[in-house]
Amino acid sequence: MTPEKTMTIADWLMISAVLLGPIIAVQLTRYLDNKKEERERKLQVFKTLMATRAYTVSWDHVVALNRIDLEFDKDNKKEKAVIEAWKAYLDLLGDKTMPPEQWAVKRVDLLVELLHKMAQVLDYDFDKTHIKNSSYSPVAHGNIEDEQKALRAGLIQVLEGKRPIQMAVVNWPQNQ
Repeated sequence: MTPEKTMTIADWLMISAVLLGPIIAVQLTRYLDNKKEERERKLQVFKTLMATRAYTVSWDHVVALNRIDLEFDKDNKKEKAVIEAWKAYLDLLGDKTMPPEQWAVKRVDLLVELLHKMAQVLDYDFDKTHIKNSSYSPVAHGNIEDEQKALRAGLIQVLEGKRPIQMAVVNWPQNQ
């Protein structure tokens, strides 16, 4: 007679662990990698916005702003605050009715609010005063930007025929 082999619960658990262990490990690793990648994308947006907060018309700044609603989740309570702050800022950016001085002050306040909400989501301990006052923008950069703007405006006026090119002959060639 042969002894009867019956599988116990322990045997079934051992077989399940051997078969499912690697599958679960791979899935868990993929899940953790995806979460890390999501955080990295959010950090990239935040770091770009912080680095360019004194240069709000730079291409990098604008691209980062436009990535906010792609990278932050409106269904997550903390991240929803980022989306709402972005919507308020975007609404102001499109407002042409407000006086320029008032608009400029409000723009800074709303950008600071947006960056503060992002800092909270990403576990950075930046207060609003730090965000608002701790960026560096050389006066020379502002001067260059103003000069380039004036040059472009003047050239456009010339090309549209609204402004003549002034000419003056300084030294006539001498006949010898």
